[in-house]
Amino acid sequence: MELELRHLRVLCTIADTGSVGRAAAVLGASQPATSTQLRRIERYLGAPLFERTASGVAPTFFGVEVLAAARDVLARADTLGRRPVEEAAQAARELRLAATNSPILPGLLTRIRHQRPDLQLTVSTIYRSSDIVHLLEQGVMDAAVAVDYPGMELEHSAAIQHRGFVTEPSFVALPAGHHLRHRTEVALADLANEDWFLTPDDGAGWHSVFYGACASAGFAPATVHDFLGGRMELQELIAAGLGISVVQATSRPLAEVVIKPLIGTPIWARYLLAWRPAAVSGDVVETLFGAATAAYRDLIADSPHFQSWASRTYRATRP
Repeated sequence: MELELRHLRVLCTIADTGSVGRAAAVLGASQPATSTQLRRIERYLGAPLFERTASGVAPTFFGVEVLAAARDVLARADTLGRRPVEEAAQAARELRLAATNSPILPGLLTRIRHQRPDLQLTVSTIYRSSDIVHLLEQGVMDAAVAVDYPGMELEHSAAIQHRGFVTEPSFVALPAGHHLRHRTEVALADLANEDWFLTPDDGAGWHSVFYGACASAGFAPATVHDFLGGRMELQELIAAGLGISVVQATSRPLAEVVIKPLIGTPIWARYLLAWRPAAVSGDVVETLFGAATAAYRDLIADSPHFQSWASRTYRATRP
């Protein structure tokens, strides 16, 4: 077989919906036919693109790379044949973008400004994803980068659409002198007696996810310090030996901090693009999505601890 645009759209729809069955419904096909097509694409590419999760499917490390390229191809295909007058009509469009605390933001914004100079971009950083949804619903923002968790999908009205661009494991940051610093991976249960820094609830269920993971590991955290600050400030506290914290898998550690995967990856987070279709055109959505996935791919390339985890985790599924 040869890959066609329709194959790329199948992959993107599976990623967007998080389920082969839901993707089949969106595509107007049967689930067996969609599953068969996915297997044919994976055989052609030589490795699995998705793995099963409790709530559906999520892209593998290889799948993230393929999806980023697929979205770029589809976005370029959508612009073919656009007439100059249509381009002129789109000049100087305002785009009000909100973003939660994510390291993809610099790369995302750089790409958008380079690829779409016609957009007048304004950015607001907002911690709570529920607040981001509210601003979208009220028409204060046009698009946003938000977060939710597998099985706890972000709720919003039909006036908003969203598309997940990555589901990543959460790691743990320890001081460089920690007694578990030499472990390749750390069991959450082995951290039962630690002091934890916990960021505020994000309106998407973060506290439930954290405490639920601890309960599943057989403990309740002994000491929890509420923390609201920047990523570097958090790492400085960890480096000083004052506690540990769950962090994003692609976080760049200070010299005095080590970042370790958790055995069994008990905590996952999904980062998503949300937008108001009434305010954001399809071509702009594709630009935003492609920029987000490319920015995340750059973070992976600059994150040796994440690459090491991914190579171990997906070794059996790669050719």
